[in-house]
Amino acid sequence: MRTEHFSRYVAGINSLKSAYSAIDIFKGLEIDFIPDIISPADFRSRLDFTIGSVHFVDDFEGKNWEIDNTLEVFKDGLQKIFHNNIRAAVTRYLELTREMVRRHPPDIIGHLDKIKIQNTPDPWFEESESWYRDEMDKTLKVIRDRNIIIEVNTRGLYKKKSPNTYPSPWILERICELKIPIMLNSDAHHPDDLIREFEPTAALLKDIGFKNLSILKEGSWKQLPFHSYGFDR
Repeated sequence: MRTEHFSRYVAGINSLKSAYSAIDIFKGLEIDFIPDIISPADFRSRLDFTIGSVHFVDDFEGKNWEIDNTLEVFKDGLQKIFHNNIRAAVTRYLELTREMVRRHPPDIIGHLDKIKIQNTPDPWFEESESWYRDEMDKTLKVIRDRNIIIEVNTRGLYKKKSPNTYPSPWILERICELKIPIMLNSDAHHPDDLIREFEPTAALLKDIGFKNLSILKEGSWKQLPFHSYGFDR
């Protein structure tokens, strides 16, 4: 969305809120974090919630490196910025996530480990590597200390971009251990995708040990018990 369209977006949702007062309708955006360019804090005052995500890691040749673009774009940035050092690139990605959480915290962290999208079909790194697990654990603890919700994102599954959710099941286990709140999101770009892969993902979350999902209800975040078919009443 272009910045000049933001006011129209807000006005449109406000109009719907007035027309359908029996339904909870909230204003929210997924917002990029690019240091000194854009952050969730830039829009917070006019929204009910913000999802903060990192899609861009540093820059080269006058443009930001989009880590979830095509494989060719990924290879180009990896070589020109990080001299093909995947560990340095992934570490920087997680450093930026921590910087966003510390400086401009959103309500929700979007697709925490999305950089793994480039690990299919040929992996650049193994998630079992100690350096990666250490960086992820460091990031999770910063998120926990700021009391921010982590999104469990199913888009990689139904778009066949990832064999599992963002974040991966082993990360979800650590999130559960750290008692970090989570929410379930399809990252839908079309109405047909609104609840794609929710049922198996909810079952996975139950198996891991999660008891509640974070839901924005009546203007505040609430922790509600859930099952694979929905929420307890």
